[in-house]
Amino acid sequence: MLRFLQKRTSLIKLLVPGPRLHQTIAQTAIKDIPSIKEVSIPKSDKAVGKWLLGISGMVFVAVGLGGVTRLTESGLSMVTWKLTGERMPRTQEEWLQEFTLYQQYPEYKLKNVNMTVEEFKFIFMMEYMHRMWGRAIGGFFLLPAIYFWRRGFFCARTKKSVLLLGTLIGLQGLMGWYMVKSGLEDRFQDPNDVPRVSQYRLASHLAAAFILYSLSLSKAMSLLIPNSTFVIQAKKAFNIKGLTHLTKAMVLLTAISGAFVAGLDAGLVYNSFPKMGDSWIPDDMWQFEPIQKNITENPTTVQFNHRILGISTVTLTTALWLVTRRMKLPKRAKWAINAVVAMAWTQATLGVTTLLNYVPVPLATAHQSGSLILLSFALWLSHEVRLLKYLPK
Repeated sequence: MLRFLQKRTSLIKLLVPGPRLHQTIAQTAIKDIPSIKEVSIPKSDKAVGKWLLGISGMVFVAVGLGGVTRLTESGLSMVTWKLTGERMPRTQEEWLQEFTLYQQYPEYKLKNVNMTVEEFKFIFMMEYMHRMWGRAIGGFFLLPAIYFWRRGFFCARTKKSVLLLGTLIGLQGLMGWYMVKSGLEDRFQDPNDVPRVSQYRLASHLAAAFILYSLSLSKAMSLLIPNSTFVIQAKKAFNIKGLTHLTKAMVLLTAISGAFVAGLDAGLVYNSFPKMGDSWIPDDMWQFEPIQKNITENPTTVQFNHRILGISTVTLTTALWLVTRRMKLPKRAKWAINAVVAMAWTQATLGVTTLLNYVPVPLATAHQSGSLILLSFALWLSHEVRLLKYLPK
């Protein structure tokens, strides 16, 4: 009987897996999940990444300078353009010559007829700094690009990115002058006209700057911040990636709509929130014919659209935060999500405060720069979830 029981016990041990076998199965399952180990960054990639990060930083400053130039109404003070840059006046005689050129154009004739030479110097210097900073970006891009290319620091993919960035920088300079020319044209005949640049060209100029910034920053992060794969459930993985890309698109679209607000001075039409005057939807939103013209040329409609897009962006980023709040994500991804939602609410607060205070220069500049900061955080989040993997249900 005892021998029989010993044989049965041995048979059960053979059939039931022990702790070691359980551990082996678990290890095998973990190995099946794809993962990428963080590796050291080559010196060449570090150098190129820091260079691209520098370019994105310079573009950030250029956007801020452009905002101040527009808000101080300095953009039409320089009526000529040279590829290599204009020489700043040094003597009083040279300043008078430059002022005489400015007096021949609509902004002076219709708006600044009482301006003095000393007042002209201020707006000229603002535009001069903006233009020269743009040329400095070109130099900071070109010289290191030639060096890195010859030393073989660029892979085939990076070469394509560098060529695209160089093209965008060149086009951005040309677009800037094309925009200024629209404000110098002899198309402001009525004494009540306000000489200004075309809102379409202004929006194109700003959009190109945002795209240039996004590409340079994204490429810099891909070289300087190594990614690691992480795994979550299929549905939740789709939500994170989808909402992240949608967030970037909404931030960019809202910023472009802000350029139309700036181009038409639409921030001074209704200075109340959340209502526009006494109405949620103003009566003068669709007064232009044809009706689609209102979307980009009616200041009331332009301001209304910018409000809706801003509110939608805040709602979207908040939804992203709520969806991912209880997920087990890497720390950097969590930080990026928190940064996006915090900056979205900050940006919305800045926008409302700017509106209620009739668009003062410091607040309006902070609001414009805030849109780039928000876009930066959205790009960072996109980088962090780029290698996200999911297990099928």
